[in-house]
Amino acid sequence: MTEQEYFTVHHSLTINVETLATGFILPNEETFESEIPAPFIVASEFSHLDMQADKARLELQTKELKHVINLLDTQNSKLNLLLSFMLSQQDNADARFQTTQFGASQLSYRSHLEANLEQLVRVKLFLDHPAAAIYCYAQVIDCQPEEQGYVVTLKYKLLREADQDLLIKAALYQQQKLLRQRSLERNIK
Repeated sequence: MTEQEYFTVHHSLTINVETLATGFILPNEETFESEIPAPFIVASEFSHLDMQADKARLELQTKELKHVINLLDTQNSKLNLLLSFMLSQQDNADARFQTTQFGASQLSYRSHLEANLEQLVRVKLFLDHPAAAIYCYAQVIDCQPEEQGYVVTLKYKLLREADQDLLIKAALYQQQKLLRQRSLERNIK
């Protein structure tokens, strides 16, 4: 993973954060990829296939094949439901938090516990759109007190490039959604 900075969006995602022992050494790339749970790999592949399907759907729309498009959308919805169920089995309630913001280089979340700077953590992010989940390692770079706990900021340390692309897509989707909402609000006034 490169040390590039990406913009972040304010949005709540479900994440799991597991604090790692002091002195934990990040695995090499090969070991890291082999420890990623199978549903996370499947979810990533589904998301990339969805992007290809979107291109095919656009081609079909120009030919006015509405029934074929509906059939494909229905099949895709079924697969996404199955995928969501598989991923929900990976969510650990004891390690569950909600992000305050996320991007392709870092995320922040609220915690009732203070986190030590530079602490390494294992993270699972559950994305809504695209429907996917990401497994990675991160490091605490900031921990700010607030009224009911702390806002902890993590910087990704070990993240597959394909998963970084999913985070970019998810952040762009949330940004577009916010811009559409603001535009609608302006038109109502």
